Amino acid sequence: MKNVSLPFYAKLALVLFAIICLGYLAILGQSILAPLMASVLLAFLLLPLANFLQFKCRLKRGLASIVSVVLMIAVIAGIMAFLANQLSDLGQDWPLLKQQATHSFEELQHWVSRTFHVNAHKQIDYLRNSAANAIATSATVVGVTLMTLSSTLLFLAFLLLFTFFILNYRGVLYSFLKAVFKEEHEQKVSDIVGQIQYITKRYILGLFLQMLIVTGLMVTVLSILGVKYAVLLGLITGIFNLVPYVGIFSALLISILITFATAGAAKVLLVIIAFVAVHALDGNILMPLVVGSKVKINALFAFIGIVVGEMIWGISGMFLCIPYLAMLKIIFDRVDELKPWGILLGEKVNPSKKRKVYRITKKIKLEEPE
Repeated sequence: MKNVSLPFYAKLALVLFAIICLGYLAILGQSILAPLMASVLLAFLLLPLANFLQFKCRLKRGLASIVSVVLMIAVIAGIMAFLANQLSDLGQDWPLLKQQATHSFEELQHWVSRTFHVNAHKQIDYLRNSAANAIATSATVVGVTLMTLSSTLLFLAFLLLFTFFILNYRGVLYSFLKAVFKEEHEQKVSDIVGQIQYITKRYILGLFLQMLIVTGLMVTVLSILGVKYAVLLGLITGIFNLVPYVGIFSALLISILITFATAGAAKVLLVIIAFVAVHALDGNILMPLVVGSKVKINALFAFIGIVVGEMIWGISGMFLCIPYLAMLKIIFDRVDELKPWGILLGEKVNPSKKRKVYRITKKIKLEEPE
């Protein structure tokens, strides 16, 4: 067959059309594709444990996969139980929090009156109008909350099932990947799969270790500052920090509200300074040391990926964008036609210093012994 060379604008139109179609299909299949993509990451993380149970403990592959998933559920349940215990303590002190919040609100109201010359009656009227609008939309809020809860439970159910099936049928999936491509590309496919497994496992383990370190730092700093519910706020900060760039600001907002309600406005500034210090330490030391790997995504495309992931799949898309961008970069770096895209996703490479070359110019004359 004769090769047909398409003009640039035709190729660009086809690429854009393909991207739009894939994005639309991703939005339509969110309830299945989002847990499937997350389960692939968890399967990579649990693969060493499943191999250990299968080959060292002599368990069958299906039983080893089930035990691995059950252990993962136990760890997640322990974290959720600890978080629920901390939230129950917050619920018991709710009347005190309400009283403190009322007192703080009155102080804020007097400050607004003195600073902006807006009397208390106008402020109360504005709040009443806002409250009326909130009550009018409360039914919608309750409906959205119930839908979110049901979708979360469905996501978790699919996540566990897909993780088990991927672990159980990993041999079939790997054979399929090798069979799709030509035989001369088999070594390259094996190399890409191995690199993806290594990078993904290292990335997820690094994230969990980073979460533990950030949680410990925040709990220590907030306890030194005398902030109430320091353990709860530190745990929230560690979990929210898993979402790059956005999570730390959400945790800061929650911490400011709880600190303002329990300790007034005096300690809010100290909490903000503590968050800035921990975030600077995390971004400049912990992230490169613990999570950093051979595949690094630059901040521009990491932020774009987070925004696009949130637009397509919401919170789950924000969690999944970074590891899958790392996977794409691994593939781009190993396919000749796609290497420019790998350079675009990566960080700037500092040119290595030229090594000095020393040459021996002195001639050495060897004389024969007499």
